[in-house]
Order: sequence, then C-alpha cells, then structure tokens
Amino acid sequence: MKPKGKHIFGLVKVGERGQIVIPKKAREIFNICPGDSLLMLGDEAQGIAIVRNEDFLQFTDDIYKAQEGQEDEE
Repeated sequence: MKPKGKHIFGLVKVGERGQIVIPKKAREIFNICPGDSLLMLGDEAQGIAIVRNEDFLQFTDDIYKAQEGQEDEE
C-alpha cells in the first residue's frame, strides 16, 4: 500500500529537444492545463521538481505574510 498523496506516474522519455510529456494522471491530480507555466527546480543531491507557477507564487506570498505577522508581534 502506497503512502497517501505519494504517486509514481511511470517513466517519461526526454525528446531530442529536451522536452518531456507529463503523464495524464499527473496533469489531472495536479490540475496542470495547457498554457500553464511551470517552475522547474533542481537539487543535484535530490533531483528535479516541477511546480505550477501559481502554486509557487502562493507559497512565497504565504511565507511573506507569515513573516510580516511575526514582525508585527514584536
């Protein structure tokens, strides 16, 4: 039994120009649609991560707001 929220989508091949196809199930689960911007992050020790740009921006905004809240409490 796999851990909840963890997925293996299968293998993808890198095309001649470096492109990959994101499997349909992954696109559905993560609500990735044509025209979406994706941010690719990399860590030489851990690998590559692909994040929807909107999700990344929301995450950074949440961090900024949390930091502002901490400064207001001081």
